Amino acid sequence: MADLRMAAILQVMGFSLLMQGCLSSVGHTNPGCMKWIPNGKNFCCHACHPGNHLVKPCGPNLADLCTPCEAGTFTADPSKYSCDPCTQCAGAQVYKKMCTPTTDTQCGCKKGLLCGDGSCSFCITKCDKGEEPTKDRSCRPCRNGTFNDEGHQMCKPWKTKCPNPGQYIVEQGTTTSDITCADVAVSPVHTPSHPGTTDQTWPLVISVGTSLALTSFIIIIILTVTMKHVQKRKKTQKTVPPETLIIHTPTDHPLPLRVVAVECSFHEAEQEEGGSSEALVTKDSSDQLLP
Repeated sequence: MADLRMAAILQVMGFSLLMQGCLSSVGHTNPGCMKWIPNGKNFCCHACHPGNHLVKPCGPNLADLCTPCEAGTFTADPSKYSCDPCTQCAGAQVYKKMCTPTTDTQCGCKKGLLCGDGSCSFCITKCDKGEEPTKDRSCRPCRNGTFNDEGHQMCKPWKTKCPNPGQYIVEQGTTTSDITCADVAVSPVHTPSHPGTTDQTWPLVISVGTSLALTSFIIIIILTVTMKHVQKRKKTQKTVPPETLIIHTPTDHPLPLRVVAVECSFHEAEQEEGGSSEALVTKDSSDQLLP
């Protein structure tokens, strides 16, 4: 009796496998239970074939334990008792892959738009280079000091210095590019005079030397202008020699008269005293002409 029961079970299994092979060859979903165990006269299903949902856990016929998903539904869990409805692409979405009994619909977005999440449940505007996406699904230009050179990415800050030693910034960044660096044009490299020193310090030396030279030049100019100004003031402040008054006294004496120079200030003093300047000069002249 046990042998007959076992033979019947093997016949059912063989028939089930034959049917599955035939259905697979024509591209249909295999119906029925995929993983099961005997339980007395019944079979208990642990997992249905893909595209099938569980009808009841145990029964005498394996084909009755699972049934395929209906049109417009699918399941990815072989132990579920129902299938899920297929996603419908709408609005800005387009169909990329249609729904099958084992997979959901795959939606995409129209040209110029991007999927807003991993399942592409909504579409957003595609941001170009120099822009970044916002929380309200729009785009905004990169702020000053940031850039985006990839398109639909968050803007990144510019570098603050060149990546390699011996380079300097030749151009600031833009909304679509980072800073531009270039190698410094240097004279032939000289061996450092001290161990551990490198030619990386020469830009600092040039800067300091230039600053000192410029400062010295400015100081020289200031000193020169100051000295010229002082010399000019000294010349203008020199005392002008007092003017002298020359008076010729008429006389009948045949001898040449000596010219007497009298200070103007002295003359004026005698005039204020009421004396005759002409008489004083004549007297003095006569005294000086006596042998």
